[in-house]
Amino acid sequence: MRRFRRMNRKSLGSLVAWPGCWLQYGMAKAPRYTPQHAQAGLDAEFPEIETWPNQFAGYEIVVDDPEFTSVCPKTGLPDFGVLTIRYMPDNHCLELKSLKEYLQSYRNLGIFQENIVNQVLDDVVRWARPIWAEVKGDFRPRGGISTVIVARWPRPKGKTAK
Repeated sequence: MRRFRRMNRKSLGSLVAWPGCWLQYGMAKAPRYTPQHAQAGLDAEFPEIETWPNQFAGYEIVVDDPEFTSVCPKTGLPDFGVLTIRYMPDNHCLELKSLKEYLQSYRNLGIFQENIVNQVLDDVVRWARPIWAEVKGDFRPRGGISTVIVARWPRPKGKTAK
């Protein structure tokens, strides 16, 4: 305790402070992220992803978007990453130009990275109806932390979107 007194420590009831630091004791802190942040972007109207009739069976398609961008709904800062879509087509394949336009619709959208990956997966399944699909988002570091999110369809039993 002596060391903190020398650092100009002040006691303010339930708060203890010294230069550059605040500690809270017994006080509820306001949440930094709200349910509105968590749901941001999920109500956006995304363009249709066109498809074309598949002619073969039993093969995998991998599509990479190495310049994927979106915006953090909390900070408004840009998010950059590589979005990879893997799927085994059944009756329809994704048309790449419309897929590109679809992915570009996220460019200025405030949406969490986890929601991006799951929304893209849901839309790929909605339009192409593949045998299986996987979407991977490998997002660049911000503040020294990078994120990799992988979502698969069919979803595990008992796990459905909210």
